[in-house]
Amino acid sequence: MSHAIIDDILDRIKRLPDEDRLLLDELLAQQEDQEWWKGAAKPRKVARERESIREPLTGAVHAERHGEEGGR
Repeated sequence: MSHAIIDDILDRIKRLPDEDRLLLDELLAQQEDQEWWKGAAKPRKVARERESIREPLTGAVHAERHGEEGGR
């Protein structure tokens, strides 16, 4: 997108009535939120997978340190 197009868009936004600018702000915030959740899906999945591995390991380490059954 060229600089001229962006300037034109910004000029049009500045000329919007307050009510329309508020609506535009809300719609852009919703779009940003949707994009964030979409982008965060894979990192959240990886974190869940790591946690499912970490929990049994943490339990085994705890059991080993405290001489509890199931530590080995």
